[in-house]
Amino acid sequence: MSRPFFNRWLAALGAACLLALPAVQAHADAGALRAKYGELREPLRNNAFGRQLYIDSSESANALQGDVYAVLEHPFEKVKDSLQDPNAWCDIMLLPFNTKYCHASDNQLAVRIGRKYNQPVEQAYRIDFRLQNAAASSDYLESRLNAAQGPVGTRDYRIRVEAVPIEGGKTFMHLSYAYGYGTAGKIAMGAYLSTAGASKVGFSQTDGQPTTGVRGAIERNAMRYYLAIDAYLDSLSAPEAQRVDKRINSWFSATERYPKQLHEMDRATYVQMKRAEYDRQQTAALN
Repeated sequence: MSRPFFNRWLAALGAACLLALPAVQAHADAGALRAKYGELREPLRNNAFGRQLYIDSSESANALQGDVYAVLEHPFEKVKDSLQDPNAWCDIMLLPFNTKYCHASDNQLAVRIGRKYNQPVEQAYRIDFRLQNAAASSDYLESRLNAAQGPVGTRDYRIRVEAVPIEGGKTFMHLSYAYGYGTAGKIAMGAYLSTAGASKVGFSQTDGQPTTGVRGAIERNAMRYYLAIDAYLDSLSAPEAQRVDKRINSWFSATERYPKQLHEMDRATYVQMKRAEYDRQQTAALN
């Protein structure tokens, strides 16, 4: 074999190996998620949530992360198609009570988050997310939403969803919600936890007691996004003209099953507010 030919062959082999790396990684990630499903089978079946669900959280010096593991009563292909679509993500992101606006453009999501549910959209904090479809095969999905900056000194927002098909035509999903914060963010969180969030708890337990404080707050946010994904998927079975109302009411009903953690307002107030915000979403992007 001549040296020029050998060099070309070696370069082609190297390129082929590089192209194969994402598939190899996706296969490994799918295997890890399936192993997690096996590990969590018992707590998924036997819990106080009334659905196949497991929630945990972690706190480090300057970061928080909430994790939701759940069995979705939806086929994997339906989940995969939805969670790769920026417009679907905007429909999902808009369901939590304090999201005032979301506009998708290509793989960018401009989101407005209010300090209070009734805050005017123009005064709400803007967070710019980038959607990355990291993996989408016949047996594994991974989608990521990342934002470098958030409100009040928060940063490095990461929403990661991965999913695999499981028995019975269902899907096992892991949703991770995380962000970092500095001094300003720590002060703002302390103010919230001493006022509006003082009586709220999380979903996991420590020494038999519900998680509180910043871990409780991150668990509540992760749960809101999981319930939003589930409500969105449920709404796809309705005629298109009825989907918005269906997902709005489904999300509210789901949150009311956990009033100590998630209750914020009555149904009529929430439904009226969200109908207006979905109508606003159809207009041009806000600056």
